[in-house]
Amino acid sequence: MGAPATAPRVREVVEAAVTGAGLLLDGLEVAGSGRSTVVRVTVDLGEDDHGTLDLDRVGDVTRAVSDALDAADVLPSAYTLEVGSPGAERPLTAARHWRRARGRTVVVRRVDGGALTGRLEQVGDGDAPDLVVVPVTAPGKGRRPVEGEPVTLAWDDVRDARVQVDLAAVRDDEADDAGPRDGAGRG
Repeated sequence: MGAPATAPRVREVVEAAVTGAGLLLDGLEVAGSGRSTVVRVTVDLGEDDHGTLDLDRVGDVTRAVSDALDAADVLPSAYTLEVGSPGAERPLTAARHWRRARGRTVVVRRVDGGALTGRLEQVGDGDAPDLVVVPVTAPGKGRRPVEGEPVTLAWDDVRDARVQVDLAAVRDDEADDAGPRDGAGRG
């Protein structure tokens, strides 16, 4: 059996396996010890990958990480491996998260205590981009949302932010996928 694991060594092994599977390591946590050790790996798509992180890709990267950890023998005993994605309402903590969220609804809590909910329209280039959010307010049941004037925020003005699930957009996407409902176009 190898030497006890060190956090940098575990990260090195996991990151190499995740990168080899064509994904990015978004988070890593090793909790517990001995037989109750849990390795939690959060993976994400690359910034230029416009696909989706489906269960097949998560399964592939899980096998790659498991094989790499076992081969490197960096954990002193049995462990439980949990691999997943950041989730639908992910926090936006890095510039690449913001860039992937363009066009989505975000909730931004500002340093000055204010809050802003709207569609993320634009993300500037660089590590500290300016953000443009178009505020969207729901006026009430049965009415269309109202868009306000775009708001530009400096990176330093944001305390925290996260993507918000937009159920209306999901319903619209499902309707598009369903095709015609009245039989039109069927021959």
